[in-house]
Amino acid sequence: MPPYASTSRSKSTSSTPSFVCELLLRVSPAQEKALLARLEAARQLYNACLGEALKRVGLVQQSKLWQKAWKAGDKELRRALIREACLKYGFTDAALQHYAVKIRRSCWIGDHLDVHVAQKLGTRAFRAAQRVLFGQARKVRFKGKNQMDTVEGKSNGAGIRWRNGRVVWRGLVLPAIIDPEEPVICHALSCRVKYVRLVRRKINGRNRFYAQLICEGTPYQKPENALGEGTVGIDAGPSIIARVNSKEARLDRFCEELAKKEAEIRRLQRRLDRSRRANNPENYNPDGTVRKGPKQWKKTNTYLKTEARLAELWRRLAAHRRSLIGRMVNETLRMGNVFKFEKLSYRALQRMFGKSVNTRAPGMFFRELTRKAESAGGKVLEFPTRLKVKGTETCVGLSSYCVCGEHKKKSLSERWHICSCGVKCQRDLYSAYLACFVEQVGQNDFELDAGTAARQWPGAEPLLQAASGRIPNPRMSGSSGQPRKGTEGVAAEERTAKAEARDAVAPSHGGSESPGEVAVVPLRTPGL
Repeated sequence: MPPYASTSRSKSTSSTPSFVCELLLRVSPAQEKALLARLEAARQLYNACLGEALKRVGLVQQSKLWQKAWKAGDKELRRALIREACLKYGFTDAALQHYAVKIRRSCWIGDHLDVHVAQKLGTRAFRAAQRVLFGQARKVRFKGKNQMDTVEGKSNGAGIRWRNGRVVWRGLVLPAIIDPEEPVICHALSCRVKYVRLVRRKINGRNRFYAQLICEGTPYQKPENALGEGTVGIDAGPSIIARVNSKEARLDRFCEELAKKEAEIRRLQRRLDRSRRANNPENYNPDGTVRKGPKQWKKTNTYLKTEARLAELWRRLAAHRRSLIGRMVNETLRMGNVFKFEKLSYRALQRMFGKSVNTRAPGMFFRELTRKAESAGGKVLEFPTRLKVKGTETCVGLSSYCVCGEHKKKSLSERWHICSCGVKCQRDLYSAYLACFVEQVGQNDFELDAGTAARQWPGAEPLLQAASGRIPNPRMSGSSGQPRKGTEGVAAEERTAKAEARDAVAPSHGGSESPGEVAVVPLRTPGL
C-alpha cells in the first residue's frame, strides 16, 4: 500500500464553527499580472488532477470489488468494499494531493504555486470526481482559459497568509481595504483566521481581487436582525412567498424590485448568435442546427465585447438578487425563531417554471434562511408535502385541507381557498397558517394539529385577509377560485403579437407561390 493511501481523512482545519469575511484588495498592475499567471498555473494543475482522478474513477468502477459492493445487501459491507477499491486504485483525497504535489515539482507550475495551494487543488479535483463516482453528477467540468477564479490555502501558517491587514503570498503583499467603523468587519478581524481564499471577479471588464478570510467562530449578528420569538409558517412558490406568525401575515413576491432586463438580455443573445453563424458557417448544418463533433469557433473583437457586456449584465442581476433575498431572509428572522415550511423539489420547479425560478431563486431563500437561523440558535422544521392529521389516519396536503375537516384537492390555477363552511383565504397564506401547526412526532414523521388550527382560526382570519390584498393585480374570480385574465395580460399578449408581426419580413409581391403551397417567410432580428 502506498504511503499516501490512508483511510483516515486529514483535517487541515479544526471542526469548530466558521464564517467568511470578504475584503477587497488593492492590487497594482504588476501584482495583477502575477496573480493572473498564478491563476493560470492553478487552472492547468487542476485540470491535470481532474483528468487523473477520472482515470482512477474508471479503474474503480471496472474493478470486481466495485461490482461486488453494489451486489452486497449490507450497507457496512458495501462501504468497506468501496473503500477497499478506492484505496487499491489510489482514488483518495490524500492520493490526489500527492499527485498534485508531484506535478507541481516536475514543471514550471512550482515557480508560481506553493505546496498547500497544490494540495487544495488536488482536493477540489477529488471531490468533483467523487460526485461522478457515486452518481451525484453526470460529468465534471474542466476549466477553460481564464476560468479559474479562486485559489486557497490549507492554513494561515504557510502559503496564502493573512498578516496585519494584508494578504502575503510568495513575495506578493496585497493590502486590504478595511472600514474601521464597520462592526461586521471588526468582529471578523478579531477572530482567528483559519485560512485565506483569493477570489477574482470580473466587474465592468476589469479584474477585482478579494480576500475571503475563513474565520473561527460565529458571524456578527446585527441587533436589527436578531431572532424574534414564536413560530413562523412559510409557504413559497416559484414567485410568491407567504409568511405567517401569531401577530403578522405577509404575502410578497420574491425579488419584486429586481430590474427587468429580459429584453436587453435577449437582444445581446441574438447578436451573439448572429455573429457566431456569420463567422463560423462550417460549424452549422444546412438546416441551421449545430454540427456534431469537435469544432473551432472564431470570435471577433466585437463578439468578445458583447459577450463581456452580457456577462456583466448577468453579474449585476445575480448581485441584486442576492441582496434582495438577504433582505427578505432578515425580515423573516425578525418574525420568530422556529420556521416551518414544506420540503420542495426545486428541480421540479425548474422544469415547470424555469423562467420564474431562474429570475427569483426561491431555493436560495430557503438555503440562506436555514443557514442564518441555525447559526443564530433558531430551529428549522422542513416537512413533506403530505402529512397525517393529528388523531386520524388521513394524509393530506396543506393546500387541500380546511380547518372544518374537509379536504379537497385543488388545481394549480386555483389561488384561493374557498370552503362551504365559510372559510375564504388566499391559498398561499392559508397553507402558511396551517404550517404553523405542523409538529414532528418522530425522526421522519410529522402531523398537523388541526384542532389547534381550528380553534385559533377566528383570531388569525383578519390578519390573513388583510395580507391577501398586498400582491398587486390579484387574479381571483368570484366564487370558483379560478384566476381570470386581467387587462394587463391581454395588453401583454397584444404587444407580443405586434412584436412578432414586426419581426416577420413580408414576402415580395413578385413571388409566384402556387395555390396550396406554403410560403416560407424569413425572420429577421429587430435592429439594435
